[in-house]
Parts: sequence; structure tokens; C-alpha cells
Amino acid sequence: MSQHLIILPILLPLIAGIILLRTRMGVSHQQRLIGSLATLALVVTGVALVVQASSGEVTYYALGDWRPPFGIVLVLDRLSALMVLLTAVLALGCVVFACAGDDEQGSNFHGLFQLQLMGINGAFLTGDLFNLFVFFEVLLLASYALLMHGGGKGRIQAGLHYVVLNLAGSSLFLIAVGVLYGATGTLNMADMAVRLGELDPERSGLVRAGALLLLVVFGLKAAILPLYFWLPRAYATAPAPVAALFAIMTKVGIYAILRVYHLVFGDHAGNLAAPDQDWIWWLSLATLVVAAIGVLAARDLRLLIAYLVLVSVGTLLAGIGMRTPDATHALLYYMVHTTLVTGGLFLLAELIGLQRGKANTRLVKGRPMHRGNLLAGLFLLGAIAVAGLPPLSGAIGKALILQAANAAQQPWLWPILLLSGLCALIALSRAGSTLFWRSQEGNPSDARIAPCQWFGVTWLLAASPLLVVFAAPLSDYTLATAEQLATPELHIHALLPENGGES
Repeated sequence: MSQHLIILPILLPLIAGIILLRTRMGVSHQQRLIGSLATLALVVTGVALVVQASSGEVTYYALGDWRPPFGIVLVLDRLSALMVLLTAVLALGCVVFACAGDDEQGSNFHGLFQLQLMGINGAFLTGDLFNLFVFFEVLLLASYALLMHGGGKGRIQAGLHYVVLNLAGSSLFLIAVGVLYGATGTLNMADMAVRLGELDPERSGLVRAGALLLLVVFGLKAAILPLYFWLPRAYATAPAPVAALFAIMTKVGIYAILRVYHLVFGDHAGNLAAPDQDWIWWLSLATLVVAAIGVLAARDLRLLIAYLVLVSVGTLLAGIGMRTPDATHALLYYMVHTTLVTGGLFLLAELIGLQRGKANTRLVKGRPMHRGNLLAGLFLLGAIAVAGLPPLSGAIGKALILQAANAAQQPWLWPILLLSGLCALIALSRAGSTLFWRSQEGNPSDARIAPCQWFGVTWLLAASPLLVVFAAPLSDYTLATAEQLATPELHIHALLPENGGES
């Protein structure tokens, strides 16, 4: 049964999505119940997968019993289990929040939501490059519709840019996959890693070109400079539950870089090892600088949070650029923190905007808010966490990343990362004072906040203090994950026992 557990994160949202899409118009209590229960089941499945992967064993599921390197395989290790659980926890807060009425702004919200979860989970679990492309397309197709859920000029404009850029990225992805297949004769990542060690030197240039094309594609998904410009407007205009779920979308690009460039282009690849490292390191620092400027310039709370997502992208990519187990361990802890906290802030921004009338989330004077003190408290919690201030989880994550830098990297990383945190603190302080101290103009809002909206926000923002309480076990798990990722032989031997492993 444990072997079949690997396919559940794909099957559950696929089946739920098909059931939900049967009713094309309107939102019923039954649709909300199915969507919420399916996402809750994903959380339970994610916990089971993390428990299974914590033994350190790499396991796989061969669809149709076609053994690697042939056929379609899903692979479970510590990293993929962590990402599936993180996605499920984020998605539960988003889907429950949406049940307050955001799902009624357009059709097929819950069905599309489940299909996007299917694509995200498939990208985390797949063991070959072509199916990584397929699952990218599944999650992108669902995200196109979810981004424009409810319509409006801003959403359609941002959605059009998002669609065009991702279509271009998909074309490059397919070309890169074709180049690598032509050079190595395989698409299974473990098998490709083996073949790179035996590659004819005449083909190394072709493989390097394919690897750098993949870096462009994954960089577009992760929103690294100069491929980031689609993110701020797309996230700022998306419906709140969709923007919150999109907090994991950039992490799909981060995950793909970690997986492909550690497994396929690891140290065993010889002169093809780590073609991404120099590019990632310097572009991540540049991304941090641009994101910090965007944070200071933002005059809308949603746009401010979108730039905070970009700050987290630069921070995570700096960890990848350092390419050490300690840096990977640090970025994985920080990834869990930033995904859940920024997701919670997008939901909180929606509650604040609904209370302020025409001012919405713009940083100008607005109406007094119903339950304003509680909203201010949640905003303070999120602001401290996302800015990286003690005693919350953001401080731990950033401290681990700073500690992982070597002597040559510290003069670059330390000032840029700390100054980006200072910029975030200044911008959030300005936003908080405007929203909660200088917003008493006009009649008080009569809008009420639904219990499921409170649940969605507190479910995600409560992650920050919980990540402090459980910092030791999570840090142990992420450190073991980093060590496993740095040892691609474990992955190769599990899928291809004839290459030195045991069946």
C-alpha cells in the first residue's frame, strides 16, 4: 500500500476535479464540501508521504509496471514529500477561504483549483523531464483560468501577459527536452545522469545548450531577474485565494532547478556539472536588489506582497547559487516559511480591502474597519515574519542562509539580504500605519468576515510561530533532505539498481 501512496497526490485532485467540473455553472455547498475534503485528504496524504520518506529511502511508482528508465515513473524522496505536504497545507487555507464567496465570482473555480493541485504535485513527483513538461502544462492551463477568475480589466491584462510569457517558456522547455533527448537518448532523469558520465565529448556542447535552455525556463517559472516582470501585476490582480496558491508556483521553478541540476548535472557530470551555478548566484543577488526597490515603491498592499514574494525568490535562489548542503538546508527551511506566510498575507490583504470600501488595498485613507484590532494583530504577525525579524521563523531562515555563505560570498550576500529585509520592514511599517492608524475617515464598514475567511488567514499565518516551536525537527528534516539531494547516487541506484544499487 505504501508504494501506491505515491500516486495519491495526483489521483485525488484529478478525480475531485473531474467530479467538480461536471457542474459547469454556479457554486453549491456540495462543490465546496468536495473541494475542501479533497484538499484535506491531500494534507493527510502529504503527512503520510513525509513519514514514509523520512527513512531516507528513495522509492518509485512505475505506471503500467514499466520499469525505469522506460515508461512513466513517480519518485518519492525527502524533497518531493516535503513539497507535496507544503502545497497541501497552503491549498487547504486557500480553498476554505474561497468558500466565503470568492469561488462564486466565476465558474469552475473548485474544479480548476483541484487540477492545478494535480499539476503541481505531479511536477514534484515525476522522475523524467518530459512528464515534468506535461505537469507544467497542466498546472499552467489551470492557472490561466484561475488568474482571470471573475474577470476585470486588470486581471485580463495581467493574465494575457502571463499566458504569452508562459507559452514562450513552454516552447523553450520542449526544445530543451528535445535537445537533451537527442544528445543522451533518454528522458528519465536518473538514467540521463548515468549517461552524462559516459557522454561522447562531441555532444557536451549540445547538452550544455539544453541545460542552459532549461535554466531559462525554470528561471521564468521562479521569476528570477530579468524574467520576473510578469509576477508583480499577475499576483496583485489575481483573486486572493488564487494569489495565495500562486505562492507555491515560483517554488515549482525553484524545485525544478534543485532537482535537475543536482540529479542530472551533479558532480558526476564532469565538465557539465553545475552549469547553473554562476548564473544563479549573480542573478539572485540582482533579483533581491530589484525586489527591494519594488517593495519600497509599492503603493498597494497586494503589490507590496507580490514584491515580497520576489524578495523570497531572490533569497532562495541565492541559496541554490551557493550549492552546498548547508545552503540547501537553509533555503528549504526558508521556503516552507515564506510560502505559507506570503500566502496568508495575500488572504489578509483581501480581508483588509473588503473593509476599506473604495480605498480597497491602496495605501491611502479609508474607512474604519470592522474587527480592525484583530486584523492589525494578524498584519503585525505577518509583517514581522516576512521581514525576517526575531523571534519568528523568517529570522531563523535568513540566519541559516547567511550562515551558509562562505568567506567569498559573505561580502555580497550579507549586505544585500539584510538591506532587502530593512526595505521590507520600512514598507510594511508604512503600510501598517496607513491602513490601521490613518484609516479612520468616513463611516465604519459594515462588512463582516466569514469564519472560513478567518480560518484561511490564521491557518497560514500561524505557520510562522509553529515553525519556531518545531524548528528542531523541521531543521533536522531539511538538513537530511539537503544531504540526500547532494548524493544523487541514492536516487540513481533506487531507480536503476543495475548501476550499483540493490533492488
